[in-house]
Amino acid sequence: MPKRRRRKEFKNRGSVSISRIMALSFLGIIILGTCLLSLPAASRSGRSAGFLTSLFTATSATCVTGLVMGDTWTLWSAFGQVVILLMIQVGGLGFMSAASIAYFTLKRKVGMRSKLVMAESIGASSISDITVHQRRLLIRAFTVEGAGALILTVRFAFDYPFLQALRLGIFHSVSAFCNAGFDILGFRSPGSSLMLYHTDPFVCLTLCALVVLGGLGFLVWDELLREHNPRKWSVYTRLVLITSGALLLLGMVLTCILEWENPGTLGPLPLGGKLLAALFQSVTLRTAGFAGMDQQLLTPASKGVAIFLMLIGGSSGSTAGGLKTVTFVVLLLFLWNRIRGRYTVSIFSRTISDDHVLNAITIFVLMVILSFAGGTFICATSPVPFSDGLYETVSALGTVGLSTGITPTLRPAAKIMIILFMYFGRVGLLTISFGFLKKKPAGEKYRFANTDLLIG
Repeated sequence: MPKRRRRKEFKNRGSVSISRIMALSFLGIIILGTCLLSLPAASRSGRSAGFLTSLFTATSATCVTGLVMGDTWTLWSAFGQVVILLMIQVGGLGFMSAASIAYFTLKRKVGMRSKLVMAESIGASSISDITVHQRRLLIRAFTVEGAGALILTVRFAFDYPFLQALRLGIFHSVSAFCNAGFDILGFRSPGSSLMLYHTDPFVCLTLCALVVLGGLGFLVWDELLREHNPRKWSVYTRLVLITSGALLLLGMVLTCILEWENPGTLGPLPLGGKLLAALFQSVTLRTAGFAGMDQQLLTPASKGVAIFLMLIGGSSGSTAGGLKTVTFVVLLLFLWNRIRGRYTVSIFSRTISDDHVLNAITIFVLMVILSFAGGTFICATSPVPFSDGLYETVSALGTVGLSTGITPTLRPAAKIMIILFMYFGRVGLLTISFGFLKKKPAGEKYRFANTDLLIG
């Protein structure tokens, strides 16, 4: 009996360690990145940027957020920018995706526990096809990034020397596909991000395509490439495509309506420029983090729309963060059915299980509570309006990276909270999702007697 108990406890610890491996892996990358960015060689000034600045930047890059303490080009040297780019790539594709490259290179067998971790991190359907799936994932990701880098390099070559154009093309392609939002265009105007190119169709449309592809998720990619008949697509793929398209269109239309005459954003632009800038704003709010317009100059209503879209984010199994598109749809379907007096949630002639509905509600409530608590904490510790504090908090939780410009002005306590929120937005939600996959604990095998409450 003691031996059986020890074996059972070992198995339980093994299942729990899947979440721990992912969390500790990201934490290890952040610590390593912090150490490298703290070196004088990583700073453009030749002096160490300091521990808090380095930690903040390393967390933002690894968690593909994009919030920064200062302009990336102005603050970091070429070495520092390379470190940031590598952290974006590893954080965007997932730690185990990067680790699998080493497995392929060394031709070593992937262990069962590592396979389980990779399968859950990228959504592979079975353990047996994880290696094939992982290789296919990486090839496709690098191909898309390479194509984006080529297009951007050609465009930037008209404005800068070829080597600089190549550097800009590679950096921004990886940053866009990984939904990171980091840019190195500060040599023209520090902190301007993509505002200099927000009406350039080649730059904007290329970045939009990269952001959208990265935010759809690898599962959707795989099914679209494998099955060309839309009628045979899974319910999940159809929900992702419909929701993503609807949210992008909604964001663009609302941005046009609310910012059309705003002299600080769309007002001075011609018709084509307004439409392109509004599209870019809608896309970048889906956790991309590039600033095509000054977020501080947005109307209050536009900031509300931005917070809403940032909170939803991209899709599961993608480089994007946030609540996730399908989670949002499940919440809407649940509310619609409850208003109509129905107890089951269905879509496309399929029923969504109660567990999925409860999981969606859990994540939503948690995100909303943390958002408002974080916004309040920022206002209490730093002299900023609540709307800007909430904007910053949602941007961190959704791993978006857009800011109204208050990030460098925050007090150390608020910056530490933002660091924790970026980490939780990238790793914490993933860990919670892993928890949903586990079997119910023994405590749920019995229930207490029901009680009556007044609701509403």
